[in-house]
Amino acid sequence: MNKKPVVLVVMDGVGETPAELGNMVMQATTPTLDELKATCPFQVIKAHGAAVGLPSDDDMGNSEVGHNALGCGQIYSQGAKLVNESIESGSVYQSEAWQSLVSGVKAANGTLHFIGLLSDGNVHSNISHLIAMLRQAKAEGVHRVRCHILLDGRDVPATSALDYVQQLEDVLASLNDAAFDGRIASGGGRMTITMDRYQANWAMVKAGWDVHVHGEGRQFASAREAIETYRAELNVIDQDLPAFVIAENGQPVGKMEDGDSVILFNFRGDRAQEISMAFDGDASFSAFDRGAVPQVKYAGMLQYDGDLNIPRSFLVNPPKITNTLTELLVEAGIKEYACSETQKYGHVTYFWNGNRSGKVSEALEDYAEVPSDVRSFDECPWMKATEVTDLVIQALENGKYGFIRCNFPNGDMVGHTGNCLATEIAVETVDLCLARIKKAVDEAGAILLVTADHGNADQMLEKNKKGGIAPRTAHSLNPVPFIVYDKDERHELKEGDTFGLANVAPTVAELLGLKPYDCWEESMLK
Repeated sequence: MNKKPVVLVVMDGVGETPAELGNMVMQATTPTLDELKATCPFQVIKAHGAAVGLPSDDDMGNSEVGHNALGCGQIYSQGAKLVNESIESGSVYQSEAWQSLVSGVKAANGTLHFIGLLSDGNVHSNISHLIAMLRQAKAEGVHRVRCHILLDGRDVPATSALDYVQQLEDVLASLNDAAFDGRIASGGGRMTITMDRYQANWAMVKAGWDVHVHGEGRQFASAREAIETYRAELNVIDQDLPAFVIAENGQPVGKMEDGDSVILFNFRGDRAQEISMAFDGDASFSAFDRGAVPQVKYAGMLQYDGDLNIPRSFLVNPPKITNTLTELLVEAGIKEYACSETQKYGHVTYFWNGNRSGKVSEALEDYAEVPSDVRSFDECPWMKATEVTDLVIQALENGKYGFIRCNFPNGDMVGHTGNCLATEIAVETVDLCLARIKKAVDEAGAILLVTADHGNADQMLEKNKKGGIAPRTAHSLNPVPFIVYDKDERHELKEGDTFGLANVAPTVAELLGLKPYDCWEESMLK
């Protein structure tokens, strides 16, 4: 083994592109990053589409699949691709979960409810999956369906919600007849209800629970009326729209009752876990007051945390990721350290280790989490970058770790707010922290690798259909940087445009003097 420790910094959401429109990475003052790119082995690598297991290169990457690929050195079918394959083959409808939920509804003459993000962003969900299941439900004799829609505006254009609502309403209209009654029942913006993550803001989940389950909230005659009313009143983008309930004669059309079944059709795990815990929780559940809990059957599209069994019932089996970098390091007896703040802590641990909640080795893995602030990230774009940097430097000074990894969420989380100025500050914050880590790397005689899991801050604006400039809050399709810095030796990189995030783990292994697993992608070192 090479005695030099390796430090990997993941600048979340910091993509690489020469395009200037909305490019806050280019606009930011980043002397450290600029110097590293100019003087060190540097190239761009793919972080979206087929390179991370998604259906096509039209599919933007995300932090989950990105960290899976970074941590395992391989490409697995992920997210939308995994669900697509299951729906196309029909295996999802043969699953024990689907059959149980459908048969339960039919036996109780109940309602089949679908909850999920209504868009085709392919990051958390895809409206096509919902439509396919609606058609299958009718074909199997389900009589009543209700859709509880979460509005996106984050992985798709910021004010595109009505396009997706109309698409769903058209499908429901084509299905509805004397034997089938399908309707939209409730909804709200993804950053106001239901889709919290890492237990940072349970009040969001309670807000979603109250409108989806109990039908409690401001009432409207239709989802379109709700969206148009809130836009006129509040002037906010889709992700920030408040909760709404669809009602007739003052009564909610989709309140959940005993004997109903519920499917969360999101496939991405981080923002699906808490609402799943609320549905699966027994009387000891204490995160919030659920009120009278109806006796329903519940399933997620995927199992969002396999080790913690969240949820207990799910439609599509997740990829079984084995032979991760952590497993290789443990076999070699190399101690490792991982840290981030709450927003991305699961990415440098759970997702990095192949969707494993527990450690491979308690003796050889140390993790540290810095609690994130519960507030809008554009109000404090520096987030907890200083604290994460402090931990990385302490780990280097400790001298016992062969591999250290961290994630700075700033470029992604602030980028998602659509605030360009705040995102510029976020990128500059990461650069300042990178300078501190670089200095500590020199003092420790370590090797520094710098990359990102996907783009976001690099494309904050886009031209709309009318030729105007509109805010962009989604991830970009741009590649990400990969830099190797070592003050004592130059580690040259192979040339080519085929490398992606899965090539990072074998590169780390080679720098540590380890033989990679045969199933891995190739190292990028010459």
